[in-house]
Amino acid sequence: MSKPLKQIHLAAHFPGVNNTTVWSDPEAGSHIEFSSFAHFARTAERAKFDFLFLAEGLRLREQGGKIYDLDVVGRPDTFTVLSALAAVTQHLGLTGTINSTFNEPYEVARQFASLDHLSDGRAAWNVVTSWDAFTGENFRRGGFLPQQERYSRAKEFLATANELFDSWHGDEIIADQDTGTFLRDAKAGAFVHQGQHFDIEGQFNVPRSPQGRPVIFQAGDSEEGREFAAAGADAIFSRYATLKDGQAFYTDVKGRLARYGRTPDQLLILPAATFVLGDTDAEAEELAREVRRQQVSGATAIKHLEFVWNRDLSAYDPDGPLPDIDPDLGEHTVARGRAQVRMYRDPLATAREWRERAAANNWSIRDLVIETGNRQAFVGSPATVAATIDDFVQADASDGFILVPHITPGGLDAFADTVVPLLQERGVFRTEYEGTTLRDHLGLAHPDSRTNARTNPRADAGSDASADFGERGERVAS
Repeated sequence: MSKPLKQIHLAAHFPGVNNTTVWSDPEAGSHIEFSSFAHFARTAERAKFDFLFLAEGLRLREQGGKIYDLDVVGRPDTFTVLSALAAVTQHLGLTGTINSTFNEPYEVARQFASLDHLSDGRAAWNVVTSWDAFTGENFRRGGFLPQQERYSRAKEFLATANELFDSWHGDEIIADQDTGTFLRDAKAGAFVHQGQHFDIEGQFNVPRSPQGRPVIFQAGDSEEGREFAAAGADAIFSRYATLKDGQAFYTDVKGRLARYGRTPDQLLILPAATFVLGDTDAEAEELAREVRRQQVSGATAIKHLEFVWNRDLSAYDPDGPLPDIDPDLGEHTVARGRAQVRMYRDPLATAREWRERAAANNWSIRDLVIETGNRQAFVGSPATVAATIDDFVQADASDGFILVPHITPGGLDAFADTVVPLLQERGVFRTEYEGTTLRDHLGLAHPDSRTNARTNPRADAGSDASADFGERGERVAS
């Protein structure tokens, strides 16, 4: 008996600092105007996607002492954008990246609980740590935590935030309209946390939200990151876009869940994926080659190579051979604030491998960077792309994908109009939203301790807004 078809999860990533966006394309739009975010979100919701994802950069990144060419100056605050999008969407989940190294649990829990209320249960938090002192200089906390302690702080940060989310329980608020006062259960919102990183107590001032807690995402590929996700995340991003690598990552991470008393369906594996569509597979392949060359200019190729060589390579010809000198293994970095630097844990081995590949294929520096760093995950006609996505998910290489278009904000439109209907015809993707919260979309259970708040019967008699608000206009739990 064949196993039932898995349902595919799809999400959309609004690109930030990246080598994905083709900025030179006439269709490329603003990354700060709200109209761009609104168009992108509405397209994702029209296609019945699970959620929209925003990354966040906490400092403009530098290379060679100058602002990196592909950084985005003036990118809006994550919570501000997601809160605004909550007003122009009804179903789409709203996922934001918020750092656990430079924030405090009370502050972040309050922001996410508020977003979950504003969106009627569609909030999600991508929990990340910060790895470099350069970014930390903005917060006067740069470089003070080694990697092990960063994850220790992140684990305690998330546990503390969950204590705050869960501090509202039972009948927290009674609104007495006759006296215009609130009668509050003394236990409502009360919390005390004493640990290695946080020593806080008080009362949390946002009632239990529709999801109870936001959905938790994690985006680390290290051993610590995989364990962190297995212990407490609802979904983990993956950078593995090939079937074999995806299956290995899927098996590894899902295999860690049992030791935390969790089952495989309690953690979703969602790789990021780029795509190029054409009327035919051949047309899509030709377009993909053109897109890759637009994404990687000669200057961009040199800067990418500097991530590995940790040297100023501006004197080299991007259309010439790779440097014959070895990477500098010193502590300083040419690129500051860029996560790609730490992706290459053995620069000497990477340099050797790249020289061998370049020599074997007669590649220039630019050719090498294009072939190793900017390969689209899905290229082909809509039918080919739909079939490939379905094959990946059914073969347990992922539970779905977070799509990253190369044009913003309209790059998702063609996928929504041509690929999604084919996935729906296959019976592996929803035709309508069946739930109201992001947890519903993702097939995740709601936390057990959800609020059953009530209002005083005398307050219920009112038919206007006064039944929901007290003298100071504060929302009563519902």
